[in-house]
Amino acid sequence: QVQLVESGGGLVQAGESLRLSCAASGTIFTINRMGWYRQAPGKQRELVATITSGVMTNYADSVKGRFTISRDTAKNTVYLQMNSLKPEDTAVYYCNVGGLIRIGVDFNSWGQGTQVTVSS
Repeated sequence: QVQLVESGGGLVQAGESLRLSCAASGTIFTINRMGWYRQAPGKQRELVATITSGVMTNYADSVKGRFTISRDTAKNTVYLQMNSLKPEDTAVYYCNVGGLIRIGVDFNSWGQGTQVTVSS
């Protein structure tokens, strides 16, 4: 079992910044990918950013240049630095981590979600 604990959400004004954190714990052999997704009311969950074990990153077009994903391998933690926030960034943000519990057994875990609200 792999558990994820997210933190860092909140209420900010447009143009301000927030930093989300997500720490993975439990039986982890290796982590291959870490990422952030978000879901706004009435909309489907969408990818925000991902980072692989090789530190390759991928971003949604809507956040490129404003958000930065990073990871601390030693702490099994992924971060999302969000700058120049816009009201349309308002959503529940979910952490997602995938890897191996042991050789041949993979896992794909989701965090509980953290609310980010951006006022205009």
